[in-house]
Amino acid sequence: MTNTGGPGHPDGRAAEQGEPPERPQFRSGFGALIGRPNVGKSTILNRMVGRKIAITADKPQTTRNRILGVVAGSGYQLVLIDTPGIHKPHHMLGEHMVRTARAAMEEVEAVLMVVEANEPPGPGDRYVANYVREARTPAFCVLNKIDLVGPAEREPAIRSYAGLAGFAAVYPVSALTGEGMDELLRAVLDVLPPGPEYFPEGVTTDQPEQFIVGEVVREKIIGLTEEEIPHSVAVEVQEMTPRPNGTIYVRCLIYVERRSQRGIIIGAGGAMLRQVGTAARKELESLLGSSIYLDLWVKVNADWRNRDRALRELGYR
Repeated sequence: MTNTGGPGHPDGRAAEQGEPPERPQFRSGFGALIGRPNVGKSTILNRMVGRKIAITADKPQTTRNRILGVVAGSGYQLVLIDTPGIHKPHHMLGEHMVRTARAAMEEVEAVLMVVEANEPPGPGDRYVANYVREARTPAFCVLNKIDLVGPAEREPAIRSYAGLAGFAAVYPVSALTGEGMDELLRAVLDVLPPGPEYFPEGVTTDQPEQFIVGEVVREKIIGLTEEEIPHSVAVEVQEMTPRPNGTIYVRCLIYVERRSQRGIIIGAGGAMLRQVGTAARKELESLLGSSIYLDLWVKVNADWRNRDRALRELGYR
């Protein structure tokens, strides 16, 4: 009997005799999270990647470097860049942070400008929107923290931000609860071109372990201190050495700008430094899957935020 047609192939060949069906093209590309300080960019990055790779705090200018996270799934790989909050800088470190954020917008397929649903557009948002317009890259407005507003307030919030920078769309989300994050991801994936797999399967960031360790220590200091301390602190990881008993010895040098700040971080009888060390060690053991011996030291590095050499030595150049 002659086979004159059937399922599995348009010319009638049987499925088991035909070529395998074409696979959809793999899509990949880069996206940049942009916004004024303290709007939740790092929390969004962690939520989309599915693990913590960027520190978070309720204090502005927590993120100082560009941090890369890999969001991967069936048929796609989105490389998200978390950037420092864009603000009017008051020192050389601030200038570095703004340059870092602006540069990220020039090398991506999509810009995600993050704003707060519970706040109306302010001067800081309009300041960032100007940079987004200049970049001429497809841009989405991410209306974060919708868990803090009622359903009736969402539509007015969307309208208030929609015209800031010629956005393709405004996506209300909550990085804290995950609401709206799937819709945002689908929208960004739609603008990605066919491309390669930039990172091997299972890789979630390009940051070395030393960077993550230093950031976790700095996060705990930010959370436990007030006033000028969070902005004046830098952390240098000087050593990470595995020991025969399976513990990793980690030595960190914490820099501050004034002697009075050193006293605050150390605390009475070393109490504050012990508190920082305990909180950081517990999180690092969870992140790295190893027992950690954390050795913390505090040193004054006067006016380091305004000295080019100090910024370079600390990785901010």
